[in-house]
Amino acid sequence: MRRLRHASAAAKAGKLTVPRGPLNAPRVPQGRPVYVQAGSSEDGRGFAARWAEAIFTAHQTLASAQEFYRDIKSRALGLGRRPEHIKVLPGLSPFIAGTEAEARRLQAEFNDLVQPGYSLQQLRGMLGIDFTGHDLDAPFPRHLIAPDNARAVASRFQVVLDIVDREKPTLRGLLHRLAGARGHFVMAGTPEQVADHIETWFTQGAADGFNIMPPWLPGGFTAFAEEVVPILRRRDLFREEYAGATLRDHYGLPRPKSRFAAASRRLAS
Repeated sequence: MRRLRHASAAAKAGKLTVPRGPLNAPRVPQGRPVYVQAGSSEDGRGFAARWAEAIFTAHQTLASAQEFYRDIKSRALGLGRRPEHIKVLPGLSPFIAGTEAEARRLQAEFNDLVQPGYSLQQLRGMLGIDFTGHDLDAPFPRHLIAPDNARAVASRFQVVLDIVDREKPTLRGLLHRLAGARGHFVMAGTPEQVADHIETWFTQGAADGFNIMPPWLPGGFTAFAEEVVPILRRRDLFREEYAGATLRDHYGLPRPKSRFAAASRRLAS
């Protein structure tokens, strides 16, 4: 900070030469970084439809994901954008094993490691309510969530509420659902079952791809890469090799035009 203050003072005193004119460096290969947005509230959807090129979103059901997907693409079209230039990427946290029973045992082992104190703090951040002191193994106290809760407009609040209303979990069960994936979809199954889930959401208008959130590292990534990806490739749902060298290439997004292109052409003529 001391050097910055000295530089500022020197500039004010006229002792520093400040370069003027256009930057004479070429644009980066992507034109600019890919704009990634997270959040599915009403404000979040409007912002994403106008600006986002990739959206990190959380959904617990196929119907919810389909509604979000249709809404975002429709809004983008209404704003003059091409819907395929926005990639909807739900989070997916898979427990993968040779059989579904083994995968569920693996999930249970991880749930046993959940620290209730920390998880209650996490839940408080999502719902704005402190559940400390409540019986963890009793049904979740749904009556404590008031309809006029200040956080009700937040997308993650709605995701948690959907889990509570649909699954009727205990408080401990809800903490387990949120501990690792924080409201993103969690599943336990075989590589084929995970691939089935991905194929269903992809082919039925719920996702353009997925943010894979392994419950543990590095084994979770390894299991997905070595056991699920080959199945997706056999189904022609996953690339055999990358199409380019940038994230924009991988997503199939166009390189945006420079907003200074017209001025540059005028100066060159």
